[in-house]
Amino acid sequence: MNLRVRVALIGARGRMGQTILDLAKADPKIDIVGQCDLGDSIERTLKDCEVAIDFSNAGAIDDVCRTALQRRKALVIGTTGHSAEQRQLIKNTAESLPIVFASNFSVGVNALFALTRRAGEILESEFKPEIVETHHTKKKDVPSGTAKTLGEVLKAQLQIEVPIQSIREGDVVGEHTVTFVGPSERLELTHRAGSREIFARGALRAAEWVVGRSPGLYSMQDVLGI
Repeated sequence: MNLRVRVALIGARGRMGQTILDLAKADPKIDIVGQCDLGDSIERTLKDCEVAIDFSNAGAIDDVCRTALQRRKALVIGTTGHSAEQRQLIKNTAESLPIVFASNFSVGVNALFALTRRAGEILESEFKPEIVETHHTKKKDVPSGTAKTLGEVLKAQLQIEVPIQSIREGDVVGEHTVTFVGPSERLELTHRAGSREIFARGALRAAEWVVGRSPGLYSMQDVLGI
């Protein structure tokens, strides 16, 4: 009996795709049964999988969702930079399929989301929050999806728009700092990524978790139970 999760990888030749492939080789619970990139057939790639991991680009999401629906495959979506219409498409697709959709699959970053929410609850309006994110110069979306999620967490808690500063320099994998500035004091919550492996590990963990779930739109915090 094959107990390994059969995974298709969309965006296999990108930085994240290559990292996922490298980690999957050493993971006894994962079997990469299909992979594709720009110009390849997503439909053929998803034929034999149980779940597809998408780290391609936002423009591919229509094809990804349509094919997953046709093939009845679970999805893990790690691509960022989607438009409002594309995000709505993902939500609509999740009415029929289990989907994990996250701006960041790192365990540490998802702890940052939870800690930011808790800090907002404690500090409330007396402290003014700010977000600073730094990434490598080749990152396309500004601000990062993680920074946007942090902003959404704080907006839901404090009912305010939080300023985000984006810095692009060198080969920084990813740094995010949430600062709460109060009278005569400040609190900083910071996460620094040292390797893309932390995101790839989280995506593989999400792929294992989502197979067999009921249709719905899940977050990485659902996967982690936090």
